[in-house]
Amino acid sequence: MKLYKKSAYELSEMLRSKQCSAVELLSEVMCRAKEVQPELNAYISFNENAFKSAEKADILIARGGDIPPLCGIPVAVKDNISTKGLRTTCASRMLENYIPPYSATAVELLEAAGAVIVGKTNMDEFAMGSASDTGIFGAVKNPADAFYSAGGSSGGSAAVVASGGAVLALGSDTGGSVRQPASFCGAVGFCPSYGAVSRYGLIAFASSLDRIGVIGRNVRDTELLHNIINAADNKDVTKNPKKFPRSLNGSLSGLRIGIPKELFCESISEEVKTAVMNAVKLMESSGAVVKEIRLPSASAAVKSYYIISSAEASSNLARYDGVHYGYRAENCSSPADMFRKSRTEGFGDEVKRRIMLGTFVLSEGCFDMYYKRAAALRQKLCSEFDEIFRECDIIAAPVYPEAGIPLGVQKKPAEIYAADICTVPSSLAGLPAISVPCGRALNGLPIGLQLIGRRYNDETVFSAAYGYELAGGVYDG
Repeated sequence: MKLYKKSAYELSEMLRSKQCSAVELLSEVMCRAKEVQPELNAYISFNENAFKSAEKADILIARGGDIPPLCGIPVAVKDNISTKGLRTTCASRMLENYIPPYSATAVELLEAAGAVIVGKTNMDEFAMGSASDTGIFGAVKNPADAFYSAGGSSGGSAAVVASGGAVLALGSDTGGSVRQPASFCGAVGFCPSYGAVSRYGLIAFASSLDRIGVIGRNVRDTELLHNIINAADNKDVTKNPKKFPRSLNGSLSGLRIGIPKELFCESISEEVKTAVMNAVKLMESSGAVVKEIRLPSASAAVKSYYIISSAEASSNLARYDGVHYGYRAENCSSPADMFRKSRTEGFGDEVKRRIMLGTFVLSEGCFDMYYKRAAALRQKLCSEFDEIFRECDIIAAPVYPEAGIPLGVQKKPAEIYAADICTVPSSLAGLPAISVPCGRALNGLPIGLQLIGRRYNDETVFSAAYGYELAGGVYDG
């Protein structure tokens, strides 16, 4: 088997036993990434210093001693996560030539662990989208079928892992942006509890929702990467100061799994429902206890999510005005004209749509009617989850209503937003959630099973997913 097809755990052992070197591994992964790049369009840029990092990893491994498990492993990074000296664009004209003077805490932790940054992955502009097709670099295509999207907004990260263009990848998840593309591409995508991973260096979309997530080929690899970036950081005030313990025992015996009726609604296709329920039955046959539960506010969660996230986006993106950094329009007659032209030309349609929506719901006369009601519903949703987790350990649900999004099919924004019904409830509540492959649709694309846990019970989510994997869950890519 080619090196780029192997898991992080296998490669880590091979590096330590001198069966291959970090330079050899990176060379093969880089070649694979560039081989599929013309078809998938998954990378925005490659790291010119990657081979220097691989050489350092080889020297560290040769010295022996206590070597971090990710030392020498090629990892891709979504292009809204800051990397010092390496262009970080958010797939936007606004930041097309931006080179950060610092790295995100998650990237610093990876580099300290000896991981090799392969490059920056393509995405939806400022992480706003569901198909990685709103950015200026074009759509990311699905490795399983290039006529379909890789998903969004972390489509590039999912595509490179699934295709062998990286062993692991960092993404960001605001309302499902790690889980959904992982589901579409047949990878494992984990969104941690809000506060479990530092957001320092993650370019903001919606600050109360944004999280850095991880994508791998199996549960153990994904947990390994998350465990590296789950560390205390005083640069992020929302970061929980403790490092959460990890225990992948994989036991499903007695695990209480809740099935929310509202997340298996009419909008979910029958083949997705069938694949997810077959996965739940497999877990039940291994000792899990399954029961139906209710999440009444789920149907209104999408509306609440888009009001809150757009309001925060409108505030966060106000800094891009053509003055301090970023795109600046030419031939402007006044400062006000420069602000207007720079933002009009620098942002794409989806970003402008959400800025306008966010500005509207925050305006006088609309704040009480929209934003305050959305915030109240968010609190109600959190209370409903609290009630559920008194009688359940895990919630099982689909990731997305359909198996894939065909490229080039035009849909109304409201229809696209409504399809996030399965992922945004847990995002609003700050809960950990994972997507694991559970089958394939008739069109040949993978389908994901979503497992959601109580906040800061990230280890329970990983253990449940690992138990599903051990029980014979589908991992055929």
